[in-house]
Amino acid sequence: MLAVFRRELKAYFSSPIGFVFVGFFVLIGGVFFALSNLLTGNPSFTGVLSNLTFIFLFLVPILTMRLLSEEMRQKTDQLLITSPLSITGIVLGKYLAAVGVFVITLLITVLFPVLMSFFSLLGLGWWEILGGYIGFLLMGCAFISIGLFFSSVTDNQLVAAVETFAALLLIWILDFVAQSVPSDAVSGLIFLAVLGAALVALVWFSTRSFLAAAVAFVLAAAAVVLLFVFSRSFFTGLIAKILSWFSLVKRYNDFSMGILGLSPIVYYISFAGAFVFLTIRMIDKRRWV
Repeated sequence: MLAVFRRELKAYFSSPIGFVFVGFFVLIGGVFFALSNLLTGNPSFTGVLSNLTFIFLFLVPILTMRLLSEEMRQKTDQLLITSPLSITGIVLGKYLAAVGVFVITLLITVLFPVLMSFFSLLGLGWWEILGGYIGFLLMGCAFISIGLFFSSVTDNQLVAAVETFAALLLIWILDFVAQSVPSDAVSGLIFLAVLGAALVALVWFSTRSFLAAAVAFVLAAAAVVLLFVFSRSFFTGLIAKILSWFSLVKRYNDFSMGILGLSPIVYYISFAGAFVFLTIRMIDKRRWV
């Protein structure tokens, strides 16, 4: 894993990708810093990080689009798969390299609040700033895991970048969508049935086993029917609850106020771990195709 990590980290700065990512992120961060803090005399730096979350949606595809798609395009993925390295080690090495570039970028932006501390008469809320950085780091790791996954499903870097951006944009607007979806029980039932069908399809495409897909279908259908019969109130407002549960941006709000809660930390780590696992399964599946 360490060999892959070092190779990928070096590759980022042997090509323009790493410099473009770092330079653009720091440049936009500097603009937000100047407008929000220097020109207005505002001592709160967390607003800069909150504004950067939207810009980050455009930068993550640049950072992740080549991780695995480039290997498939050059037909070197088979060499990696058949090497002594485990698939888990390969995927984790590439993921941690992308996270490493992200961490380096965040460390550079720490210069902004440090600079501001020399001119702030009232002092800075360093615990609030620390919480904002921890939350941004965790959210960024979750975003990067999504980009890593989409890089594993195609050998075209542009397609991987577009798919990653579309997925991140969808996650970004989930809170707005959740406010306008229907909240009645029937709509919740239909939505849960669609999710069940998607789960069955995922089992089928992952295993190509009719038996596994049939078992998943029976279990999903039984769960939906039993819930609707014995706890119909469960379906009221279900769509909004599920959409809100998948919101990555909403969980960052506590961090931006300096609140370090265990629940969002575990959620971000679990979310990133889930997409890294899906990527490993995608690569492992290709080994036998």
